[in-house]
Amino acid sequence: MPVPWFLLSLALGRSPVVLSLERLVGPQDATHCSPGLSCRLWDSDILCLPGDIVPAPGPVLAPTHLQTELVLRCQKETDCDLCLRVAVHLAVHGHWEEPEDEEKFGGAADSGVEEPRNASLQAQVVLSFQAYPTARCVLLEVQVPAALVQFGQSVGSVVYDCFEAALGSEVRIWSYTQPRYEKELNHTQQLPALPWLNVSADGDNVHLVLNVSEEQHFGLSLYWNQTGPQIITLNHTDLVPCLCIQVWPLEPDSVRTNICPFREDPRAHQNLWQAARLQLLTLQSWLLDAPCSLPAEAALCWRAPGGDPCQPLVPPLSWENVTVDKVLEFPLLKGHPNLCVQQVNSSEKLQLQECLWADSLGPLKDDVLLLETRGPQDNRSLCALEPSGCTSLPSKASTRAARLGEYLLQDLQSGQCLQLWDDDLGALWACPMDKYIHKRWALVWLACLLFAAALSLILLLKKDHAKAAARGRAALLLYSADDSGFERLVGALASALCQLPLRVAVDLWSRRELSAQGPVAWFHAQRRQTLQEGGVVVLLFSPGAVALCSEWLQDGVSGPGAHGPHDAFRASLSCVLPDFLQGRAPGSYVGACFDRLLHPDAVPALFRTVPVFTLPSQLPDFLGALQQPRAPRSGRLQERAEQVSRALQPALDSYFHPPGTPAPGRGVGPGAGPGAGDGT
Repeated sequence: MPVPWFLLSLALGRSPVVLSLERLVGPQDATHCSPGLSCRLWDSDILCLPGDIVPAPGPVLAPTHLQTELVLRCQKETDCDLCLRVAVHLAVHGHWEEPEDEEKFGGAADSGVEEPRNASLQAQVVLSFQAYPTARCVLLEVQVPAALVQFGQSVGSVVYDCFEAALGSEVRIWSYTQPRYEKELNHTQQLPALPWLNVSADGDNVHLVLNVSEEQHFGLSLYWNQTGPQIITLNHTDLVPCLCIQVWPLEPDSVRTNICPFREDPRAHQNLWQAARLQLLTLQSWLLDAPCSLPAEAALCWRAPGGDPCQPLVPPLSWENVTVDKVLEFPLLKGHPNLCVQQVNSSEKLQLQECLWADSLGPLKDDVLLLETRGPQDNRSLCALEPSGCTSLPSKASTRAARLGEYLLQDLQSGQCLQLWDDDLGALWACPMDKYIHKRWALVWLACLLFAAALSLILLLKKDHAKAAARGRAALLLYSADDSGFERLVGALASALCQLPLRVAVDLWSRRELSAQGPVAWFHAQRRQTLQEGGVVVLLFSPGAVALCSEWLQDGVSGPGAHGPHDAFRASLSCVLPDFLQGRAPGSYVGACFDRLLHPDAVPALFRTVPVFTLPSQLPDFLGALQQPRAPRSGRLQERAEQVSRALQPALDSYFHPPGTPAPGRGVGPGAGPGAGDGT
């Protein structure tokens, strides 16, 4: 794979410096040697067969030292591969044997005997290269002239260009002659580690992070470099169907044995589904994150409050084949907290079910889902989805939807129902049921009020106080909609606070009223109601909120179009600022910001006249400030803080550590950055 320049520069040194590597142009291998020597490279690779050591017939050339150098082999200007250049240093070993005639008669041999001593030396030098998964052997022919033949002295070197290698691989090189007169030389070199393969620790777990493109196929081998018999124990929770084992001896041209023993193991398939996760990317896109590929199908289902099973919306929607780590699209117009994704494997067994919109849109709502079916000639029919099935409207059945069918049809015609899906064959609508429940119990409430009026004033006040305590304190959550990721984080915080004795109001859950009334009118109404009930207004500061507050403090007005039409924080500044300027904020307002996103010191000084907490590090103090002013400090405050922290942590991880790209919203505005919020 071509090596990008910036990755190569990072991989070849500890400090971020750029190393200059020699560039070789063209795909052909080549060889050159020291002055005075002649050499050539055989046209093709040879078999790596060293053979046995044989006695030398006289002086021979022998490799004495191996030297390597990293170079770049480039096909084009920006298409380069990492390559290993090898230099073999040669010397003359051995000596001429004295002829018996010369030893016997003490005279010089004839010219026929002297001639070999003045002849040049030739040798065939083999270079053997091994780096998983590649092994090669090349043959170099070297000739040394007689003038350079000196026994025991180096005659120069021959250089081979070059063996291609991968970053992070271990390279082994052997060199010997054919025939082999001496033991072969060997050299091992560890190339710099791959910059796109990182090892990180998370508590007791170790993560291998492999950053490759979606189009690239790769294999990953984890191996023990050991000798002798070995017993290797694998944790049963680590077994997955795509876990394979490869075994090979660390020798040139070794045969590798591959086995994938867990493909049909039920435990491995169970572990795979336990590790699988569904991730909501946008309103209409999601993906399945799993260690291995999964033969599965997915469909949307509707989950009503009360613990009833999630009812598949098939038909009118259809099952979709799922591919791991591939983005899939929902055919939806709007999201809803009651919509969930259920996933089944090839045997039609339910394996995974998640309500992806619950964090951003709040808890499950008591809404009725209407299924509209369109036929020829513009005919249409409606039914309401209930645990017993889909009830036609209008209907004389005894179900709840049948009794309220006339009102549901009126709401649908008046535009009070939210359209979730639309197609030529039908549509899906979510209609609220809260107001009908209130009407049904109106007479009961009236009777209770008449009975309560007959009691003494003291008992009435005690009852009202107990009722208010049971309902919990009202909290209005205001924030700046910096981006969609921050909105999902705010939704997760609001959902977690709803599990406590708090009544949380946030514009994310009131978009219909916000659009009908307008941001300014909606906020004024919510603020007045919250403060009249003795509630608290929570200002959730982010880099965008700080910038907007600073702009208001400087100019008294914010530029139009800076935020979306549903940004209640922008609309709220017109009456939030007077509360702070006139000293009415303490006791009715608190501030908060997220660790690592914003430091409390970045909040304008005017807003620091009320407590500003960092989340989740100061959750206990934050929850204590949200309690009733005269309420005693509950002994369960720490337990509730841990409950909120656990509910908030997945959203924090998704925001600050998303897969693939940096998290949106960070590094913008004052106080943002890695050190923000941790006091560094």
